[in-house]
Amino acid sequence: MIRSFHRWPGLLALALVTLLALSGAALSVFPAGERIAAPQAEAGLTVAALAERIQEVHPGVEQIRRSPSGRITAYWFDQGAPGAAVIEPATGQDVASADPNQLERWLTKLHRSLFLGDGGRIAMAAGAAAMLVLSLSGAALVARRMGGWRHWFAPLRGSLPGRLHVEIARIAVFGLILSSTTALWMTASTFGLLPDGGAMPAVPAEVSGETGIALDHMATLRQTPVAELRELSFPYPGDATDVFTLKTDRGTGYLDQGTGALLAWADLRGWERVSETIYMLHTGQGAATLGLVLGAMALGLPAMGATGVLVWLAGRRGRPRIRGNQPAGRAETILLVGSEGGSSWGFAATLHAALTQAGQSVHVGPMSGFAPDRYARAERIIVLAATYGDGAAPTSAKGFLDRLSALDDAPDIPLAVLGFGDRSFPAYCAFAKAVAAAAQAKGWPELMPLDTIDRQSPQDFARWGSMLGEALGIPLELSHQPVLPTTETLTLVSRRDYGADVQAPTAILRFALPRVSLWQRLTGAGFARFDAGDLIGILPEGSALPRLYSLASGRRDGFVEIVVKKHPGGLCSGQLTALEPGDTATAFLRRNPGFRPGRGRAPLILIGAGTGIGPLAGFVRDNARHRPIHLFFGMRHPDSDFFYGEEMPAWQEERRLTRLVTAVSRGARPHYVQDALRGDATEVARLIRGGARVMVCGGRDMAAGVADALAEVLAPVGLTPAVLKAEGRYVEDIY
Repeated sequence: MIRSFHRWPGLLALALVTLLALSGAALSVFPAGERIAAPQAEAGLTVAALAERIQEVHPGVEQIRRSPSGRITAYWFDQGAPGAAVIEPATGQDVASADPNQLERWLTKLHRSLFLGDGGRIAMAAGAAAMLVLSLSGAALVARRMGGWRHWFAPLRGSLPGRLHVEIARIAVFGLILSSTTALWMTASTFGLLPDGGAMPAVPAEVSGETGIALDHMATLRQTPVAELRELSFPYPGDATDVFTLKTDRGTGYLDQGTGALLAWADLRGWERVSETIYMLHTGQGAATLGLVLGAMALGLPAMGATGVLVWLAGRRGRPRIRGNQPAGRAETILLVGSEGGSSWGFAATLHAALTQAGQSVHVGPMSGFAPDRYARAERIIVLAATYGDGAAPTSAKGFLDRLSALDDAPDIPLAVLGFGDRSFPAYCAFAKAVAAAAQAKGWPELMPLDTIDRQSPQDFARWGSMLGEALGIPLELSHQPVLPTTETLTLVSRRDYGADVQAPTAILRFALPRVSLWQRLTGAGFARFDAGDLIGILPEGSALPRLYSLASGRRDGFVEIVVKKHPGGLCSGQLTALEPGDTATAFLRRNPGFRPGRGRAPLILIGAGTGIGPLAGFVRDNARHRPIHLFFGMRHPDSDFFYGEEMPAWQEERRLTRLVTAVSRGARPHYVQDALRGDATEVARLIRGGARVMVCGGRDMAAGVADALAEVLAPVGLTPAVLKAEGRYVEDIY
């Protein structure tokens, strides 16, 4: 609901709100420019002294105005001809023309009314309303994505357009809410929908009838500092019944031109102060710095519009369209999806179609939108949950466990949890298991026991569907056809072979970069953007299930590189290691933002064995900033599988690699990377205590041994691998 409330005003009013934002940002510069250019009155200068200085230069002065920026403007008649100028307060002399800036006037008319009068004002008010709706709904979506308001500035992951959209929104949304709210207030005031609130004192019935008192003899003018002045109007020459009119930040009063007495006074009312404050907040007049800040935030709106469209288009491509999706309040079955890459949504679409065909009314939504109060007719809730990284919630499930924990009582609606994962990973379906455990601890009634799907298996899904049908008392057949991402054809340009001497044939395969369209460059799709540590999916011939390999290169390297070991009977590894230069493979890219070195300057401790060296070598190759990198690399024998051994000396000479520690497991004394860590315990502990980040890539057994070794190494300094993981300083890419 919130997502739709955010999406459609944005798409329908994109051009209008962009015009509002750009013109508003441009107008925000003028108050600052005026404040810088305007001669400022010296401290302690009174209105009486200022008026005398101006009157000496312009005897026919009729009015003196001070703008919120401090600029003094005088208006006069000289021999029947009107004149006006910006005044230097110290001398009363003219310093600049008082004519308004034509560009500012043009932009103001565009911003307020599109040059269309009242009709244009209403249109721009509609744009401001759309901006307010976008800002409020966007803030709610950001909070939901981050797992609550407390995590507003938590690290992001996902596609580049999606991250940019949220990063900009997290800052700009506050300014956009303020600007759109004040715009709507000012429009309502313009059309008389709000009380005027202006207070003028009663016109004095009696005056002295005298004229010509010196300005410095008028007590009120002597006691009023120029810093409080808004406007001073002089009596009409020759009219003894006319008076001085003084407007200040405190109110408005009339002064007798013969005696200088204050004849009447009216303080500025509260409503008028509110209106003036709102005007200041919206225009920046009187608050130039704030105006520039709001203008900068307004510039974020076009950027958010562009990235929002890209995210919307990517979502339409990456997430299957679910036809007949019922509102949550009218559905009998609620399907909640926790997905990182989008594949779980495909399974949800298959289940939705099957249940709908069986006569059920079904609603599908993200786990992050979990709201039991909305499920008025629900008879069951089914959670389809993938796992991100080392057991974390995937993107569309952020905040689910926090919302569940915050409930006083679990929903009185039976629950089934289905996890998606890969059994080769240690944290297989860990998030789904955490959801099931939290639900059980909360006393949530169970529809079916927790079940899991390994490697997106359609067979596992069909088996689970049969069990669900039995639990519901309806025939249910789930025939799921996985939808693969858009693939590219990669051409092999070179290969280096290792491992034949130890019966572990392995190859470093380097492919040419595929051609990238302009659209892919703009959206970051395909191979337009990637880094070492990202994943490449290879679709082997004769299989519908892709295999994933860690990239040993980034886009800036100018090639796509992976390290592949041939496994006995391995379909994909066998096909890849049989490729010769000029041959091709079908592949797609998958981001892996959780396995990144990060942008800091803290040392890196890279630990890998066998083909796990791939992404680690990519990190070293990309280390142009000479960040300290300590690489622990385990191999069988340096003569057979010292991957990247030719490059290591050059990387050390170029200061891309600070130190290399190798461990050989097939020598006279078998030595593994965990043994190398223990042997270098003092230096490893020193680096980690100083803020180093640990990155591990390789097989599960190696990773487990490394974790045990680090636990021993860190015990004397009071740290553990678990603490480092919680701090984001220990990350793994394990297979």
